[in-house]
Order: sequence, then C-alpha cells, then structure tokens
Amino acid sequence: QVQLVESGGGLVQPGGSLRLSCAASGNIFRVNAMRWYRQAPGKERELVAVITSGGSTNYVGRFTVSRDNAKKTMYLQMNSLEPEDTAVYYCNAYITTSLMTASDYWGQGTQVTVSS
Repeated sequence: QVQLVESGGGLVQPGGSLRLSCAASGNIFRVNAMRWYRQAPGKERELVAVITSGGSTNYVGRFTVSRDNAKKTMYLQMNSLEPEDTAVYYCNAYITTSLMTASDYWGQGTQVTVSS
C-alpha cells in the first residue's frame, strides 16, 4: 500500500508565502519523478512543477520545488502569492513498490486560498 499525503495548505493574504509538503509512505522501493499540480474552481488541473529523483527541476509556474529523498518528501515553496494561485494543490509521484511494480500515485489535495 502506497500513500501520498499533502500538507501545508491554508488561507494566506496576497503577497504571503506557504510551503506545501507531500510525503510518500508504504511499501516503496523508489520514488521517481514527483510533480505538483493545481486545480482552481471551474478550471482544469494544471502542472505546476516537476522534480526528478536526481533533483532536476522543471517549472511551469513561479514556485520552487525541492525534495528530500531520505524522507520521501517533496516540497513546494510558494512566495508572493496572488489570488489567482487559489486552488487545490495535488501531489503526484511515479513510484516503484517493493514488489517492483511502478505506478502513478496521487495525494488527496490540499487547499490554498489567497485572499485579503
């Protein structure tokens, strides 16, 4: 059983910062590429950032992604938040289990609301 759990969302004023975390747990052999997505009300889910197991990153947005492989955790540092950043943020990871099967896994999402 593999789980991804996001945390760190909440309500923040425009210009503020939040740091999201995504922790993987379960029968994991290796956590491969990890991604952050977000979905705003009435919009499609969009990719925010990608980080490989080796730490290479690619951004679609303006936030900073990082990971701690020892903790099987990915982070998203969000600064200078704007109301347009309001969305549910989802963690995604391609994980190889201890049975040597590999699949995509999703977290349950964490709400980020930017409002004064």
